[in-house]
Amino acid sequence: MNFPEELLYTRDHEWVLIKGDIVTIGITEFAQGELGDIVYVDIETLDQSVVRGGIFGTIEAVKTVSELYMPITGAVIEVNEALKANPELVNSDPYGKGWMIKVRLEESTEEADLLAASDYKIMTGA
Repeated sequence: MNFPEELLYTRDHEWVLIKGDIVTIGITEFAQGELGDIVYVDIETLDQSVVRGGIFGTIEAVKTVSELYMPITGAVIEVNEALKANPELVNSDPYGKGWMIKVRLEESTEEADLLAASDYKIMTGA
């Protein structure tokens, strides 16, 4: 299982890439594997500020629908439009083309609560 070292992770299985005040967010390879085949991604929080722990969207798999939790407080500035036509990108490339949102960071201290790749790997038992 792949856990890129340059990313940070949440206990809810989102990954976070911080570059300055722009944060890219998606779900982890572990999460997409647990969900199974992704058939729909619904994100309607563009141009909205979402607090850490708030719901920024939902993801639907053949087996279930799951909420997507915001790992940091920020304003959603971009949604990956490619997921509308190709939600399976979350399965095939969760850390690349399967990213979900980009956020302008509002609370830089919150990143201290995120997990390093090694800690996330231990948490998942993968």
